[in-house]
Amino acid sequence: PAPEARPSTMFAVLALSATAFSAGPMAARASAPVARCNVQAKADNMVGACAPLGYFDPLGLSKNAEKAMYYREAELKHGRIAMFATFGWLTTSTGFHPLLDALGLPAGPTPLAEAGRIPAAGWTQIAMFIGAVEGFTWLLKKQPGYKPGDLLGASEYMEDSDLGWQRFQLAELNNGRLAMFAIMGLIAESALFGHPLLGLKAGGF
Repeated sequence: PAPEARPSTMFAVLALSATAFSAGPMAARASAPVARCNVQAKADNMVGACAPLGYFDPLGLSKNAEKAMYYREAELKHGRIAMFATFGWLTTSTGFHPLLDALGLPAGPTPLAEAGRIPAAGWTQIAMFIGAVEGFTWLLKKQPGYKPGDLLGASEYMEDSDLGWQRFQLAELNNGRLAMFAIMGLIAESALFGHPLLGLKAGGF
């Protein structure tokens, strides 16, 4: 049998992962000249190209501006959901289950197993919430000047040429892209090996 993961090692791995999810203001200040070259606007001034690949669109999805806006909206939505999902997965894997504890329900061995135990009424509420968000977004899209993913209207107060605003958008995109791969890996590990997180046994740290 494989040896159990040591808590100190696991905390070190999570600490390194956390640095990847941060925007890193000090690093951004130190590499400002590099950022000026890497932060680029493509497909109707949309930020997204960065090192090491730069402008990467082998399928030509951004040639059509309207489709590019649709894909950027989808990328931001999936990235934001993946960030929340990854954070929730890491939280519940440590044994912290506020909702289950409030309902008096026992926790499952993994977050994936817990999702499978959600009753039909719970999934109905989740679907209704998703529908409400989608409906709100659909109404926002009809507003003049709407930009993909800008649900709070922050872009109205920022200039597209503002380097800090471009860095902020790029950080969100890259954190979302990383989170999408992270949550896929966590789900795959849980489904294949029954681990809640990075080889940990059921029950948390």
